[in-house]
Amino acid sequence: MTAEDLLAVQFEDHRVRLKAVAYRMLGSLTDADDAVQEAWLRLARAGAGDIGNLGGWLTTVVGRVCLDMLRARASRREDRLPDVVVTAADVADPEGEALLAESVGLALLVVLESLTPAERLAFVLHDLFGLPFEQIAPIVDRTPVAAKKLASRARQRVRGAAPGPDPDIAGQRRVVDAFLAAARGGDFAALLSVLDPDVVLRADTGAGLKVLRGRAAVSGQAATFQRMATRCVTGAVLVNGAAGLVNTVDGQVVSVMSFTVAGGRIASIDILSDPSRLPRLYG
Repeated sequence: MTAEDLLAVQFEDHRVRLKAVAYRMLGSLTDADDAVQEAWLRLARAGAGDIGNLGGWLTTVVGRVCLDMLRARASRREDRLPDVVVTAADVADPEGEALLAESVGLALLVVLESLTPAERLAFVLHDLFGLPFEQIAPIVDRTPVAAKKLASRARQRVRGAAPGPDPDIAGQRRVVDAFLAAARGGDFAALLSVLDPDVVLRADTGAGLKVLRGRAAVSGQAATFQRMATRCVTGAVLVNGAAGLVNTVDGQVVSVMSFTVAGGRIASIDILSDPSRLPRLYG
């Protein structure tokens, strides 16, 4: 085995974790792949001879690449839902499970989109992946104390805006099934009963992000939910590790729905129906 082959093998040992970091940073699976590929190119140029901690070095590189991508995106970014990771509800998916090894529900990713690039990096690398602030600080050109403050600000916003989902997937599924039954039957009272008073609905059709807040506003979409539930063939899936639905018409995926179930009620519904993104996210 050549030195280049050995380096490639060593890199592959870290690829899934690096993609997990980049996905949380960027909210895009395609961009995450690009960031990981850039890290490989930099490693190939540098070689591993003087790198004592390859995993830490690669995580730092991916962090810097993602930070640059977020800063470049800020001036041209359009509101949209992050990419989703869809896995079968009853089939093991080691790659998907590895990508979602840390809590990365869609509601959390949506909140991360509202952070500054530096806040997002500090929070993701420290709170989700345990990197010390001494290692994070040089990436954001801050002192360790300042990097800690960035993560603290981000943490406060995340805690206030992203509800913690119920841990029991079976329990989540029962609530989602009740929502679907109420939608199909046009049962307005039953629909209200499964929605949290502060429920948030986000819908991304590719033409912008529609956001509705509160049970009255979301339940006002009952007719839309009924049309969807009766027009589509609906299948149970996991969306970012939580109970979700994939909706198809004539065998074509038309939307993916993610539900955050907290306290036995639906706290958020995220609907991705962007036809330009669905084929590569769920194909």
